[in-house]
Amino acid sequence: MFRKVFCSLSLIAAFAVPAFGQTLKADKEKSKIDFVGKKSDGKHAGGFKDFKADAKVDFESPDKSSLSIEIKTDSLWSDDEKLTGHLKNPDFFDVKKYPTIKFESTKIEHSDEKATITGKMTMLDKTVEVKIPVTSEVTDKTLKVVADFKIDRTKWGMNYGKGKVDDEVELKVVLMFPR
Repeated sequence: MFRKVFCSLSLIAAFAVPAFGQTLKADKEKSKIDFVGKKSDGKHAGGFKDFKADAKVDFESPDKSSLSIEIKTDSLWSDDEKLTGHLKNPDFFDVKKYPTIKFESTKIEHSDEKATITGKMTMLDKTVEVKIPVTSEVTDKTLKVVADFKIDRTKWGMNYGKGKVDDEVELKVVLMFPR
C-alpha cells in the first residue's frame, strides 16, 4: 500500500508547480517523442529529436502539478526521407511558419500508479485541450514518465489526405527526469 501511495505521489510530484519546489528537466538523450501515422496501405513511424520538458516538483503539495513541453518542429523525422520532407511542409507541420509545438498541463488526476494529465497543446497556431494517460517509474535517481495516447490531427487543422490518412495519430512519449 505504501509503495502505491508513494508511486502516485511521486508521479504527481514530478509535475508539481510549487512555491518552493524544485524544477526537473528531462534528459533529452534518454527521452523521446515518437508517433505513428497510419493510412489504408500501411503506416509510418516518426518523431521529434529536439524538445525540452520541464516539471516543477513539490512533494509537499503534489496537487499543484505542472508539466511543460516545447518541441522544435524542424527536428521532425520519419522512416522515409521523402515523407519527412512532406511532413515538414504546409500540408502538415509547416515548420517554417510554426517552429514549435507546445504543451502546458492544466490539471492532473491520479489513482495508484496511473495518472491523467490534462493540458493545452498548441500546434499550427491552434490550442486544443488534450487528456493524456501516463504511468511512471520512480527510483532514487530518476523519474520516468511514459504516455501512450492518440490525438486527432484534424483538431489542429491538419487535414491533408483526409479519408486516405487516418485522422488519429498514435504518440509515445518517454520523459526521463534525473532527480
